[in-house]
Amino acid sequence: MDSSYSAISKNSYVELQKQNKFLPLDDEEKSFVNNGHALDSGSNQGSGISGAVFNLTTSIIGAGIMALPATMKVLGLVLGLLLILLIAILSEISVELLVRFSALHNSRSYGEVVQSALGKPARVLSEICIVVNNGGFLVVYLIIMGDVMSGSLHHVGVLDQWLGNGFWDHRKVLILIVVVVFLAPLCALNKIDSLSVTSAASVALAVVFVVVCFVVAAVKLVEGTVDDAPRMSPDFGSKEAVLDLLVVIPIMTNAYVCHFNVQPIYNELEGRTPAKMNRVGRITTAVCVVVYASTAVSGYLLFGKDTESDILTNFDRDLGIRFSSAVNYVVRVGYVLHLVLVFPVIHFSLRETVDTLLFEGSPPLCESKKRSLGLTVVLLALIYIGSTMIPNIWTAFKFTGATSAVSLGFTFPALIALRLGKRSNSLSAAERSVSWLMLILAVVVSVVGTLGNVYSLRSKSD
Repeated sequence: MDSSYSAISKNSYVELQKQNKFLPLDDEEKSFVNNGHALDSGSNQGSGISGAVFNLTTSIIGAGIMALPATMKVLGLVLGLLLILLIAILSEISVELLVRFSALHNSRSYGEVVQSALGKPARVLSEICIVVNNGGFLVVYLIIMGDVMSGSLHHVGVLDQWLGNGFWDHRKVLILIVVVVFLAPLCALNKIDSLSVTSAASVALAVVFVVVCFVVAAVKLVEGTVDDAPRMSPDFGSKEAVLDLLVVIPIMTNAYVCHFNVQPIYNELEGRTPAKMNRVGRITTAVCVVVYASTAVSGYLLFGKDTESDILTNFDRDLGIRFSSAVNYVVRVGYVLHLVLVFPVIHFSLRETVDTLLFEGSPPLCESKKRSLGLTVVLLALIYIGSTMIPNIWTAFKFTGATSAVSLGFTFPALIALRLGKRSNSLSAAERSVSWLMLILAVVVSVVGTLGNVYSLRSKSD
């Protein structure tokens, strides 16, 4: 199979020791396992479960969390929380299916398992989706950094509040400095395991953000100073509200898309087995549900109908509590640092995928420093240019959510399970039903979201 990874002999593969309860082994898979046709566990030098959890959590919790409070404004608290939980469950199932069939077919990347199930054209399409999705995320990260540090049309930047006017008012210049000085050195690293420490730090910073938002919202609830009563259900009272409802669900599908990083993290997992990776996935999903629900609810309670698509921009005003200015600075600066540490993890998969598309059959990227550095420079330049052209994160999220994100998170994993499960007769009736449910929901969300996005743009242009 063509890949950017070098071939591994069958004798080097380790047994699939256990499978989780949701995805049990059938007779054919047990025979497959006993013959030693599973992915090699590699040397003892790899990331442990904690390192894998940090890397996978970092892949998920990025800029998407900033848009969740705004989705509560559209969906209401009840439907919004239900969707956070439902999408989390479906995403974890799709990850476990992906890990299972990747191991069965010795696939060491997302594109390889897609090719095993659906052929080479589908692999190319999936890799294009990864490029669009990851590139879109990284553009969003730079937009948020610019919003926070330099300010936006209606909000003041942190540096302006600290230092007054200066060169940092020039948003493009400031973002360029961040890219060159802070992001480029981290993006130049060749192994995702090298980023486990920065991933742990990024998760800690995200937790600080969530805790601060939650505590401030709780204080305001107790004191009775919440500005607006939260909406419990969606608003169907106007055409604009219905359009917002159509585009907001694809935005939420962005929240759990980490599938492009599952194989790289699994490949570097110490003593890896599908059961061990599933444990990583479940811990990660539980953490993300708590973080997302807390952020979405507390952020919406804090700002109500004034909640911005990027909630960080709301933290430039008096929160109505003691030490409001200090809290604002902690939230905004802390999350910018979080995004700086998340950026290289997402960039890793983007670079690997672009390398596979452009240099198929070449030695692994980790063996060619010149090619790796060249791709890094080109990708960072394109991402920077994109951040100067896209107006806000809502615009980026609603299009990637309806196209590449839903495809990577649900469409391809469902098709992989249905196709490869049929070949080996290894899917139970329940697993087959869940796979069909994911596929149908993915298609509906993609079609409705895309039509809603197009109609929304046409309405604004008129």
